[in-house]
Amino acid sequence: MSGAPAAEQETTPPPAAKPASVWEDFIDIFYAPSEVYARRANSGFFLPLVVVTLLTGILFLVNSGVIAPIMDAEMARGLAAAQKKGATMSPEQIEAARKVGETFGKIGAFIFMPIGIFFTGLVLWIAGKIFESKQTLGQGLMVAAYAFMPRVLESVVTAVQGLLLDTTKMNGRFRISLGVGRFLDPDTTSPALLALVGRLDVFTIWVTVLLAIGLSVTGKISRRQAAIAAAIVWVIGALPSVLPALRQ
Repeated sequence: MSGAPAAEQETTPPPAAKPASVWEDFIDIFYAPSEVYARRANSGFFLPLVVVTLLTGILFLVNSGVIAPIMDAEMARGLAAAQKKGATMSPEQIEAARKVGETFGKIGAFIFMPIGIFFTGLVLWIAGKIFESKQTLGQGLMVAAYAFMPRVLESVVTAVQGLLLDTTKMNGRFRISLGVGRFLDPDTTSPALLALVGRLDVFTIWVTVLLAIGLSVTGKISRRQAAIAAAIVWVIGALPSVLPALRQ
C-alpha cells in the first residue's frame, strides 16, 4: 500500500513552468537577453517598439529642464559656426529658433525613437545576411526594439544627474553621457571626432551587445559573426552624426 503512492510520485511529470509574461521581457532583457529573444522570436515587434518609445518619450519630457541648458549650448555653438560662414541672425530670430527647437525636440522624442528602431533593425537584418543569418526582417525589428531598452535606463540616469549635478555648466550633450565624449570639450574638439567617440558610451555599447545577442539567437549564427554584424550597425549608426559634422 505504501509503495504505490511512491511509484506514482516517481512517474508523475513535474508541473509545466508558467510562461513568462510579455511585461517580464522588459526586465529580463537586462540580465537574460538570450531567453527573451528565444521566446519572442515569433511574437512581433510592435509592442516592444511602442513601450520603448513611450517610456523614452515621457522621460525626455521629464528631463527637459535638465537638458535645456545643454541644448542651448549646442545651439549657440551651431550659430557661432554658421556666423563664421557668413550667416547672420537677429536676437529675435535666435529666440524664435530656440523655441521651435524646444517644441520640435519634445515632439521628436516620440517620432525619432521608432524611426531609429526601425532602421537599426533593418540594418541589423541586412548585416546578418553577410553571415547567412536566418533572421527575418520582423525578427530584426523585434531584436532592435528590445535592444533599445537600455535607452530607457539612460534617461533615468540623466534625470539622476540632473538632481546631483549643475547641468548649466555643461556645454555639450556628451557632457552628460557615460562615455568618452564626457571628457572632451566640444568647444575645442573636432565635431566629427566628437560625434564618433561620443558613441563609445555605456548605453550605446550595451544596445550594440544586445543587438549581437538577438541576431545570434534569431538568426542562428555564431556569437562572433553576430558581433561583427552588430559592429557594422554601430558604424553605420554613427554616420548621421559624423557626416554633417565633417561639413562644419
